[in-house]
Amino acid sequence: MKKRRLTPFGDKVKERLIQMNMTQKTLAETVGTSNVYLSMILYGERSGEKYIDAIKEILDLK
Repeated sequence: MKKRRLTPFGDKVKERLIQMNMTQKTLAETVGTSNVYLSMILYGERSGEKYIDAIKEILDLK
C-alpha cells in the first residue's frame, strides 16, 4: 500500500495552519468544503481548483 504524500501546496498549507494555530477542519469550513475533500486537495487526489484561491487568501499564501 502506497503512503499518501502531501503535494508541495499541501505542505505549505499544513505549515501555515500550524503558524496560524488553525485546524484543517476550520479551514475546510471557511472555504465551504468538507475536511475530507480538503484533505484530498492537499494530497493531490483532487484538483480543488474552485477552492485553491480561497485557501491561498485565507492563509495569506502567495
